[in-house]
Amino acid sequence: MTNPDIRDAIMTATYEALCEEGYSDLTAQAIADRTDRSKSALFYHYGSREAIVAEFIEYLIEGIELRVAKTRDRPALERLAAFVDWFLSEPDDDERAFHTALLELRAQAPYNDVFRAKLRESNDRLQRALEEILRDGLEEGVFQAHDPEAVAALLLAAFDGAQIRQVTLGRNEYLETIRAGTVDHVLADILKPDVEFPETVAFEFPPDERLRDSSTADERTERDTVR
Repeated sequence: MTNPDIRDAIMTATYEALCEEGYSDLTAQAIADRTDRSKSALFYHYGSREAIVAEFIEYLIEGIELRVAKTRDRPALERLAAFVDWFLSEPDDDERAFHTALLELRAQAPYNDVFRAKLRESNDRLQRALEEILRDGLEEGVFQAHDPEAVAALLLAAFDGAQIRQVTLGRNEYLETIRAGTVDHVLADILKPDVEFPETVAFEFPPDERLRDSSTADERTERDTVR
């Protein structure tokens, strides 16, 4: 079992390397360069680049649970609005780079059983999070009777497609189109007649604090110069 602090450092370095290098150009050395450990030390903890990436996906899945847990004291409608905003708001440069790297990674899944299994697990966790919000909304009386599993699957498919098109086509306006369509043609059908979907989010979906890059710009420049 890898020490949690070492694991955090390696996973953060993997995130940074994916954002800066992309998946295709990702190497164990690129990850090691972003830690205080050698490439051989990385392979001591994880036997291959594939194993590091598989562990990183697992790390993201754990992060989803941590982030969802922080929102459970909020009303279901606020949580749903934050979830929609999380997927369909215009990404900043780091988020765009990470989404691009994830798209590259997902393209490997048809040929890599380990990646496919991990990505399925990630999708299932997101699905459960959405189902939980929808079921809570039923209990709170803001949603009409519906099938939370079916609605959650439809929403995730729409969000996923919007992100893929945004990354591949570079059209941020597509995110807003899907957002409007989701609210007007999917969520409007499950909201109670006297309930309106929030025009603005009450809170932002929490980020994964573990992946916050603590390095300064000078440190990043120095690191890039060394490489």
